[in-house]
Amino acid sequence: MKTNSLLAIVFTAALVVSCNKEKAAIDENKNAKEAAIKDQKNAVNAEAKDAKKQADANAKVDKANIEANKDAAQAQLDADKKKAEAEAKAAKEKVDTEKK
Repeated sequence: MKTNSLLAIVFTAALVVSCNKEKAAIDENKNAKEAAIKDQKNAVNAEAKDAKKQADANAKVDKANIEANKDAAQAQLDADKKKAEAEAKAAKEKVDTEKK
């Protein structure tokens, strides 16, 4: 009888130890998955931060190009205006010389 009781206790203890090992393995697996997810989140955040920086840099370049194009267009228009004024002046002088 004592042998059966002793065997039952040993079997129960082995079963409990086995269950604890399985639970520990499940917890370890869960922790590993959570760590991997955290790493992926950090990577996504870093990529988004870099993309924002690049977008800001691109926006600055685009704004500078727009401003340069505006300045060039205004300079061309100023030159066209001076040319038109010179042509008008020359035409007036031509008319004045033809009348004399």
